[in-house]
Amino acid sequence: MKIKIKSKSYDYVSSLPQPKHFKPLKQSILFRTLLKVLSFLDTFAVKLKCEKRGMEKLGKKEPCLYLMNHSSFLDLKIASTIIYPRPFNIVCTTDGFVGKNLLMRLLGCIPTKKFITDLSLVRDMMYAFKTLKSSVLMFPEAGYAFDGTPIPIPDSLGKCLKIFGVPVVMIKTNGAFLRDPLYNNLQLRKIKVSVEMQYLLSPEEIAEKSVEELNSILRDAFTFDGFKWQQENKIRITEKFRADGLNRLLYKCPKCLAEGYMKGEGTTLTCNSCGKVYELDEYGFMRALDGNTEFPHIPDWFEWERQCVKNEITDGKYSLEAPVDIYMLVDMKCLYKVGDGIIKHSHDGFILRGCDGKLEYTQKTTASYTLNVDFFWYEIGDVICIGNNNALYYCFPKNMPDIVTKTRFAAEELYKLNRIR
Repeated sequence: MKIKIKSKSYDYVSSLPQPKHFKPLKQSILFRTLLKVLSFLDTFAVKLKCEKRGMEKLGKKEPCLYLMNHSSFLDLKIASTIIYPRPFNIVCTTDGFVGKNLLMRLLGCIPTKKFITDLSLVRDMMYAFKTLKSSVLMFPEAGYAFDGTPIPIPDSLGKCLKIFGVPVVMIKTNGAFLRDPLYNNLQLRKIKVSVEMQYLLSPEEIAEKSVEELNSILRDAFTFDGFKWQQENKIRITEKFRADGLNRLLYKCPKCLAEGYMKGEGTTLTCNSCGKVYELDEYGFMRALDGNTEFPHIPDWFEWERQCVKNEITDGKYSLEAPVDIYMLVDMKCLYKVGDGIIKHSHDGFILRGCDGKLEYTQKTTASYTLNVDFFWYEIGDVICIGNNNALYYCFPKNMPDIVTKTRFAAEELYKLNRIR
């Protein structure tokens, strides 16, 4: 998948007017059917199966909030198949509208910016529930799972459930992450995918529970581990490219502690600093070809890296400075390439300078509980995105080792540290 790009000056892009806000449209049966038909080949390829629990509690025409874990590009195709023929609006990031605004609106999509406070989103969702009598599909993680485990969901979600007052249905996939993990350069594996669709909360239960209780229920619902599921169910992945790009999330060597020297290629992950080689076997375990295997389970390696970043922060040693190509998103016409610059990240937050000295943007550590980062974003490259409701700045590191995952870790840990002060 690619995105429409234009090269323009920073002055030109920063002077563009904000796009007009439109209320959501209700999906017609034509577009509902179109989504399902276009999803058929992919859902057929994974032999999609859906187990429904408690769904008889949901009225035939009763709107609900569908919450779904976000594993891969297959997710929307799964949802379009199992929700059909009910109408539903889809909370979608603004970049998804670029170059196809009308089509996305006809499909029922509601635009929003990732990890940025957006009050208009709540109003649009309420309009869908109450006026359009439509359900809403939302991916509260707002990003694809890196290591097959959940991205934190916002604490504000429990409060939103109180405002919406509609039933909540949880959709959890098994196998979708393994089919197309984000780190693996969009290469598809032959995997069967199953879905659990559960009536999670009724309006009455939402009304009687506290926000804290609701958030606890949601966190429990968003508990999963793609690699563990693979191992427990003895799912074989025989593709010879299964470790391609694995260095994006496993960027730090547990033997020599070097960062940015890992190389995932074929079925192995190699440290080009100390020479240690690990194999990602057919059942999702990491295995050192020589010596001790520090982390057989990828999420354990991933969490160890997070702890290392946390230690750097508490010891006052963390900082990032990287040259980047800078793109801006200010409307839904295209993504604008505006130049290059330097992005810095420290205990004070982000500073982005560039475009021949015309751009200087700062973002505090408390701006968001996490950071919008992605691998091979629209086939351009790995990206760090910061910004606000006026503009988003997509920063693509140049001539730097894998820093995207570490930067997200740091943003999340700095948020936790500064939020409680």
